[in-house]
Amino acid sequence: MKHIVLATKNSGKLKEIQDILTPYDFKVTSQEEYFSEEAIENGLSFIENAIIKARFASKKTGLPAIADDSGLEVLALNKKPGIYSARYSEGYLGKKSSDENNNNKLLAELNKLNAKDRTACYYCAMVYVEHAEDPTPKIGLGKWCGEVLTTTKGSGGFGYDPLIWFRQQGCTAAEMSKEQKNKISHRALAIQKLLSSLINK
Repeated sequence: MKHIVLATKNSGKLKEIQDILTPYDFKVTSQEEYFSEEAIENGLSFIENAIIKARFASKKTGLPAIADDSGLEVLALNKKPGIYSARYSEGYLGKKSSDENNNNKLLAELNKLNAKDRTACYYCAMVYVEHAEDPTPKIGLGKWCGEVLTTTKGSGGFGYDPLIWFRQQGCTAAEMSKEQKNKISHRALAIQKLLSSLINK
């Protein structure tokens, strides 16, 4: 079993990736078990930030590392919140960023625009480095598009999941089962592409 550190403190992401990788004989543990510092995410794209986080986690632990950078791009908002999805609402209404506050700000911004096109795409860049200075990181990309509702629906998932409706499935990401989401989400698509390159390296 190959031990890999996952560069996240997000328990939702950790569980999703463990569920996908464990059957392929990968042991995935969170960086939280080794250190508390955060990488400085100063890239301008999902790929750049994922590489920064993977190198940082590998350097801190001496283990191969996987990192993802993911977020939501809303067409009517000029692809915001983008790479700032997790901290989109920092300071909004005098509050710290949180899933609830992020969703509230997104709805408020779309309402202000009276946007008719509410297309939104989740993007994920998933990166694997063998060591901190790996010159050829492996990269998997995933894209998952739906539309922003006017109110939240569902209690599962995390982040913007209760707001993003998928017409083909007839539900929001927050209403999907874990098994269903792990087959079709942006993160699932990215990790499957990355897994393919890991298995066939």
